[in-house]
Amino acid sequence: MRTPAAMIVGMVLCPCGLVLTLTGTLAPNWRQVSLIPNQPIDLIWEQGIWDMCSERQSSHDRLCGQADELGYFEKVPVRAAQGLMPASLVLTLLGLVVAALGVRCWRTEPRHILASVAGLVLLLSGLLSLIPPSWYTHELWALPAPADSTLIVGYSVVLSYLGSCLEILGGLALTLSFHHCCKEHRTPKLTPTPMPETGPSSTIGAYHNPWDVLEDERYEQHWKSTLPCDSDL
Repeated sequence: MRTPAAMIVGMVLCPCGLVLTLTGTLAPNWRQVSLIPNQPIDLIWEQGIWDMCSERQSSHDRLCGQADELGYFEKVPVRAAQGLMPASLVLTLLGLVVAALGVRCWRTEPRHILASVAGLVLLLSGLLSLIPPSWYTHELWALPAPADSTLIVGYSVVLSYLGSCLEILGGLALTLSFHHCCKEHRTPKLTPTPMPETGPSSTIGAYHNPWDVLEDERYEQHWKSTLPCDSDL
């Protein structure tokens, strides 16, 4: 049996979402702060959920591990992202392991129930990784920043959004395997019935008298033949 298309879509989208979400989690570029007062005009602060870096655009000198003098890392959206993003990554890895065991491309028949459960886990991980960038974007201008500076969204938020959407779509695709399980459950299983033995005087294709017929024909048709003996009609 070939692997269903929905499973293939899920197994392609979810690893891509994992890579994007992991990059968005680790990269310190959730927000960019530019035109900082009393600082060089080409200086940019890149703020993430774990680290804060400063970079000179003219010379591309980059220095990370900047001190958090404004209490940026103490705010609730940043703290929530620090907890939810790693939890989402762990769930995604768990879901991919279960999905690989359920899809079983190296076997003849996939395990639809196991693939469906993996889809639910991946769907949950995608929703978890979608909350932090959404919350962070909503509170972008409320987070501590130098006065009269310019704030823009960093690429880490965009990558987190894309990774979350891919995980949600991949999880939904794997969850469609529940349809196959329900279809199998509704389809009645037909068991072959043994053919009863016929008498020695029975002849296939001919009726010698009203009772000289096959036993299964006698009980299924519920009528007696009224044709003359030895009739082929």
